[in-house]
Amino acid sequence: MAQRKAAGTSKVARRRFWWHLRWRWRMLGVFEINPEHECYHLTSMIKEGMQNLIQATMDTPGQDTLTDEDFKTEETQTYEDFEMQTFAPSVFAKLRQSLDITEGEYMNSLCLGGYYLQFVSNSKSKADFFVTNDKRFFLKTQSRREVRFLLSNLQAYMDHLEKYPHSLMVRFLGVHRIVIPNQMKKYFIVMQSVFYPDERINIRYDIKGCEVGRWTNPDTGGKQIIKVLKDRNLSGQFISLGQEKSWFASQVKADAAFLQELNVLDYSLLLAHQPLHQDELKGKHSLANLVIQATKSVDLDDSPTVSDPPTIPLLEETWDKAVPDTTNCGSDQEQAVAEGTSEGIPLQKINHDAIETRTDSVLQEFHKHHKRLLPNCKNGIHVIDGPDSRYFVGIIDIFTVYNWKKRLENLWKSLRYPGRAFSTVRPAKYSRRFCQWIQDHTQ
Repeated sequence: MAQRKAAGTSKVARRRFWWHLRWRWRMLGVFEINPEHECYHLTSMIKEGMQNLIQATMDTPGQDTLTDEDFKTEETQTYEDFEMQTFAPSVFAKLRQSLDITEGEYMNSLCLGGYYLQFVSNSKSKADFFVTNDKRFFLKTQSRREVRFLLSNLQAYMDHLEKYPHSLMVRFLGVHRIVIPNQMKKYFIVMQSVFYPDERINIRYDIKGCEVGRWTNPDTGGKQIIKVLKDRNLSGQFISLGQEKSWFASQVKADAAFLQELNVLDYSLLLAHQPLHQDELKGKHSLANLVIQATKSVDLDDSPTVSDPPTIPLLEETWDKAVPDTTNCGSDQEQAVAEGTSEGIPLQKINHDAIETRTDSVLQEFHKHHKRLLPNCKNGIHVIDGPDSRYFVGIIDIFTVYNWKKRLENLWKSLRYPGRAFSTVRPAKYSRRFCQWIQDHTQ
């Protein structure tokens, strides 16, 4: 009897220990999905299925052009305990290629890079959020309705990205479903993380352009808690982009107009920033860095034509020089690139005023083609450098359609919050207000 009581007490103590440990991890925002975690079985199936899928993609040559059939394709892989269905695999493989994400990198992050991390969110969708161990890719479970909405508008989404190759829209990299017969069906999507790399990010926001429910208490109580702030927390502050301001405002407007066409509302602009170090500020004037930025921007166009690439007088003599690719968002490697070119470009000898003037003309040419000079990092699409800070930006949560339920919610909130700005409004009003907020808070 005493042994049984002691065993029971020990079991309760272990359970209490794991509960407190999980609570601490949740307070930090992310924690490892190890064998003790309730989602470990699901993530193990995801990893196994994704590894075989990506390997098959690596063994198959990519397509130059997509057909209507590619957007409707479904592939099913059968395993001992589960099935994994993949939707429009050729479409998403082409999108990954356009972002300079190799299938090897994709596999390493999703399948071979250690435990996933679970991201704890205050999302009302009750979805599960997973992040790869290197924090480069984001996985989120989705409802059947949301997946159907994405797939039915996938052609329009791809057309928008082709027209605006540097769009701020989140990049969907894969849509899948895990099926355990007679037990579970889970849809999930893979996305590029907006906040990558996040080592030096010191503040994060989720912006919708309204006021009701848009405040988060920033006090962490002395704990290392990652808090995502909201619109009202940014009151009196600005997104300082300098030369990139006009491009940013016009791109937000184009992306919001696209979402309005889809009858979508309640999307957010994820925003974070980090201060630029002195070496990064100096590196921005490097001619070699400008060559890399321009090359990346041109290469990102999926279907360039003779008339598409902008004319860049600054690069006439340097365009054909080999410039090594780098993966970090810092400028140490960019400095090395500048010093390692055949002729050498000592930063202290560059006429900064001339570089700034000619950079203006380069940016104007890129803006004509809905492009900008991308920072030299793997997540360049979601990174914009201002005069003093680096900003991480991306438009997310694009699945909320303005249906009859949202109309009723709009009516109720109109009575509940008379004269105040809330999120559930017609897509046209949401789009207009969203763009106006961005314009008012950017300088």
